[in-house]
Amino acid sequence: QVQLVESGGGLVQPGGSLKLSCVAAEGSVGSYAMAWFRQAPGKEREFVAANRRSGDATIYADSVKGRFTVARENARNTIYLQMSSLEPEDTAVYYCAAGPRPILSMIRALRSYYYWGQGTQVTVTS
Repeated sequence: QVQLVESGGGLVQPGGSLKLSCVAAEGSVGSYAMAWFRQAPGKEREFVAANRRSGDATIYADSVKGRFTVARENARNTIYLQMSSLEPEDTAVYYCAAGPRPILSMIRALRSYYYWGQGTQVTVTS
């Protein structure tokens, strides 16, 4: 069982940055693949980034590649999403997720992740 708690969302201007955190209040992030997803109003939840384990390359959605960076800090049971050059299209609720390490072809799939946080709102507007 893993209980995930996200924080760090907020209101930011276009071009700005935010850093989201996801702490495992229960369970260990080191034992799972960890991912970030987001859901904009009226849209389906979509993949943002995922990391199967420490030391593995992180997989990013094309829409955020080069702007977002995932960092995993197993000692703190925390995973981060550093977001830069934010655009209004990045406005969404961002969710942290954990699951048994899926094969790479499934790493972007929602159904690969069993545990989800409550989400944190990111709003990019001038």
